[in-house]
Amino acid sequence: MTAPDAVPHVRRSLPTREAHDLLALVRELIRREIRPRAAEEEAAAVFPRDLFRQLSAAGLLSLPYPGEYGGGDQPYEVYLQVLEELAAARLTVGLGVSVHTLACHALAGFGTKEQRGEHLPDMLGGGLLGAYCLSEPGSGSDAASLRTRAVRDGDDWVLTGTKAWITHGGVADFYTVMARTGEEGPRGITAFLVPADAPGLSAAAPERKMGMGGSPTAQVRLDGVRVPDARRLGEEGRGFGIALAALDGGRLGIAACAIGVAQAALHEALAFTAAREQFGRPVAEFQGPRFMLADMATQIEAGRALYLAAARLRDAGEPFSGEAAMAKLFCTDTAMRVTIDAVQLLGGYGYTADFPAERYLREAKMLQIVEGTNQIQRMVVARHLVGA
Repeated sequence: MTAPDAVPHVRRSLPTREAHDLLALVRELIRREIRPRAAEEEAAAVFPRDLFRQLSAAGLLSLPYPGEYGGGDQPYEVYLQVLEELAAARLTVGLGVSVHTLACHALAGFGTKEQRGEHLPDMLGGGLLGAYCLSEPGSGSDAASLRTRAVRDGDDWVLTGTKAWITHGGVADFYTVMARTGEEGPRGITAFLVPADAPGLSAAAPERKMGMGGSPTAQVRLDGVRVPDARRLGEEGRGFGIALAALDGGRLGIAACAIGVAQAALHEALAFTAAREQFGRPVAEFQGPRFMLADMATQIEAGRALYLAAARLRDAGEPFSGEAAMAKLFCTDTAMRVTIDAVQLLGGYGYTADFPAERYLREAKMLQIVEGTNQIQRMVVARHLVGA
């Protein structure tokens, strides 16, 4: 049994008619191109590169960026709801769009006008796919301790090191790379835009993961990669601030994806318990399952409200870092709880690969880890509450 095409019980708060039309386009693309392939390709660990080209052609890889560079000029409030829909259909796609958006952030937010004009149109609508390179084998949560180094050589920089846990590693067309150009700690890091075909850049074999088989995660190796200074993003030594600014938005992307996965799991549980009969009546008529379903739906609605509230702060130009951490924390924990309950409601069937509930559970676990573990999110929230 798989969930029907239309996910029920999602009332969207969209600010414009254009946004409503955009969501209708997304749902049609999901119905026609994404959902029919999701289960089979995830089981076979197939990365849907062609889908990302379609998304690019449809303007869905550029939604929160300026129209003058080929972007969609959409507020984050709308962009995140699109992500949620994509993630509910297939997390590999929703997460991939979020990571691509993250990879474009340094150039869009901190690049010069000349850099944006030269590179951003192709990155946003030219069929390219990006990756974001901050973490390393020895620096994950402690991102400021990264060891990848960039050394100035005339008009170029030479990058050497290894990045780890890189979504789209080996399949991306460009990498936004954080490298050390100066002193130890956060003040010695600089951001670079590195093309995937740069000599000396390579990717290891994809990690063998618990879930998300269709989304490649790999180490990216930089062996004397030469990058022109014209591809340095922002001021030298200011890259860590650029990275953190990108992560604030990226955490909202993960929050939206988490609610998408949770919504898909709830939908599966609703469909199953309505159809499955025990003791002469549908499982959904018994109080125990009904209360579980009610709790699942309530948690999802609360998570959606939280990420949208943070998005509206961002759209208004207000500080939103603490709220982004709260949203990432709450929404991904919600996805974990909801997917566990979905498997329980399906009983033995929920533990089999014939139903998508077990895949949702494996995917939800990953969302509690990426873009900063939920333990790190608690540290961020506490710092905003009580200071360092």
